[in-house]
Amino acid sequence: MATSPPSSTAAGEPAARHVPERIHRRRWAILYTLMLSLLIVVLDNSILNVAMKTIATPVPDGLGATQSELEWAINSYTLVFAGLLFTSGLLGDRLGRKKVLLFGLAVFGAGSVLAAVSASPAQLIAFRAVMGLGGAFVMPATLAILMNVFEREEQPRAIGIWAGGVGLAIAIGPIAGGLLLDRFWWGSVFLINVPIVLLALVAMLILVPDSKDPSPGRMDPGGVLLSVVGLVLLVYGIIKGGQLADFTDPQVAGAIAGGLVVLAGFVVHQKRSDHPSIDIGYFRKPAFSAAIAAIALAFFALMGVTFFIVFYVQSVRGYSPLEAGLLILPLAVAQMIFAPRARLAVDRYGARAVCTFSMVMVAATMVGLLLLDTETPIWVMEVLFFLEGAAMAHIMPPVTVAIMQSLPLEKAGSGSALNNVFRQVGGTLGVAVLGSLLSTTYRDGIQDTLERLPGVPAAARHAAGESIEATLGLADRMGPAGRPLVAAADGAFLHAIHVTAIGSAAVSLIGAVVVLAFLPGKMGPTPRSAEPREERRAGVER
Repeated sequence: MATSPPSSTAAGEPAARHVPERIHRRRWAILYTLMLSLLIVVLDNSILNVAMKTIATPVPDGLGATQSELEWAINSYTLVFAGLLFTSGLLGDRLGRKKVLLFGLAVFGAGSVLAAVSASPAQLIAFRAVMGLGGAFVMPATLAILMNVFEREEQPRAIGIWAGGVGLAIAIGPIAGGLLLDRFWWGSVFLINVPIVLLALVAMLILVPDSKDPSPGRMDPGGVLLSVVGLVLLVYGIIKGGQLADFTDPQVAGAIAGGLVVLAGFVVHQKRSDHPSIDIGYFRKPAFSAAIAAIALAFFALMGVTFFIVFYVQSVRGYSPLEAGLLILPLAVAQMIFAPRARLAVDRYGARAVCTFSMVMVAATMVGLLLLDTETPIWVMEVLFFLEGAAMAHIMPPVTVAIMQSLPLEKAGSGSALNNVFRQVGGTLGVAVLGSLLSTTYRDGIQDTLERLPGVPAAARHAAGESIEATLGLADRMGPAGRPLVAAADGAFLHAIHVTAIGSAAVSLIGAVVVLAFLPGKMGPTPRSAEPREERRAGVER
């Protein structure tokens, strides 16, 4: 990212900018078109959450994926996504955001087809990485284009609707996934992306204008490589530690330490480079850094919990994939309802108060998960999901506005990349860390029961302890003699859920402290300009 400072008014606010009238008239149509591309990227991950249990079942119904392979099916996407966001943001600013958006959609569609026909967990992981490549070019471009087609005073509302689109995708994903899995094979959850991609490509070509940085900086391939290597090593080490139930293992400790060293080298490289992927100077702004931290910590908590709640609903409570999708609906509906309206609370109480309260509410809903057991009325979980969704809806729009309005307009692609990379890194680490905590706690809880099973080989006992699905598979093969094992598996998994929920709540409270300490309160008045909209700014084109 080039290091040129943002232009500003005498009051210290970024200078007013103007959208051409022909673009201003169709700004809402452009926004909803951008949300269509956002829909498929988020929808795919929410569909995958519902499909994980099916993918974990043996061939031919699934792929027989292990717990760690399921995590890598998620993390291969998010690691490639996060690692390439810097590059995609810079390419969008340099070549045109519409161009990279169209490229990303095409790659995402191709990866979806390949993932649908995967013959093994390894192939699924690889093709999910291809989808991550496409998604990396989609997400930053959508938010960057949004910033270029809306005047500053309308951006909070537009970003709220954009964030609400995430809730829409979360709502549609599990339901669509459940319907597909009830009628078709597991690969259909990826193949459904193709018609949406085709529709989005046509709509983009017709409606969306292009925009780019008139004076882009040079590319930073070294920085991108360091970020990718560092993230892969770090998350691999965490997942491997959970798989081995030993974080002191040399392979685990070496990977984690290596990842931290490489990421530290990435920061040093960015500080010294005259053409960094990310201008570290922006992090000196408390509001910017606090918003970035809030995004990462909120998604750490959310994604980690979402990962295990699917197994609770399907494996412990016995609901079908479609029913599981419907049960997650309150989380998404709350985001759809409140995200577009979050600006009203921010205008009245200030971003600091709204985001701090909402982070505490997220922590409270995580603690509420301690109420879940095999007989808990399902409405309890539904209420917790709705409250969590409402809280997230009051976190994401204001912190996104804080990030995007802290940067100059010509760097919208890079700014959007920063927003998304920390969101994805937070979510990835949430799945890895909380998934590892869940796996380790479950294994410790079920181990004694497995060791007392008569006539079961040691290798089979070890495999059965890797996840609740593996344990239930062994119990099913044992017939009536496996019923006590099912009860033990439910108990061990519920204990693991409770431990993981407490960890997630602690992370959310850390986020609340960060927001309270560093995020500003009420923002100053948004500058308005009397210049005509026909003035073109930041390379906005038809």
